[in-house]
Amino acid sequence: MRWFWIDRFTEFVSGSHASGIKNVALDEEVVDEYLPGYPVLPPTLIIEGMAQLGGILVAEHFKFEKRVVLAKVGKATYHQPARVGDQLRYRVDFKSANDTGAVATGHSVCGTQPQADIDLMFAFLEPGHLVDGPLFQPGDLRTMLRIMNFFHVAVDADGNPLPHYDNL
Repeated sequence: MRWFWIDRFTEFVSGSHASGIKNVALDEEVVDEYLPGYPVLPPTLIIEGMAQLGGILVAEHFKFEKRVVLAKVGKATYHQPARVGDQLRYRVDFKSANDTGAVATGHSVCGTQPQADIDLMFAFLEPGHLVDGPLFQPGDLRTMLRIMNFFHVAVDADGNPLPHYDNL
């Protein structure tokens, strides 16, 4: 993954939900160029930010042993654009999982107003199917999660800090 579309984890409860923030800034090229003269964060990247939170929530549920990818956006509703200077607060709720994938819902808020709601479906890639090798180089995902404060806020269902998984 080249970019993360979340800036920081603010809450993470294993098997339940994850929350994070995304600050919309004009110095991000995609914000400046998506609609010339009207700088906004493209709606697809709002989906991607919530999908990244949800993908990490699902991957952690399986102790980071499954290769989790976004398979489908079941529904997406946008209530308002995300403009420069806005801070989006994302929350993704884990709904269910089986041997082939998982389901989550995402909600974005800007200030006190709803910004977007989405339904996400994730699939698990088996080794040798579509992608050979790991999705990340060894240690890269751990480093990215550390930078985004994942390990500062991540807890299990009982409120205990999560372990540092060896396969990250």
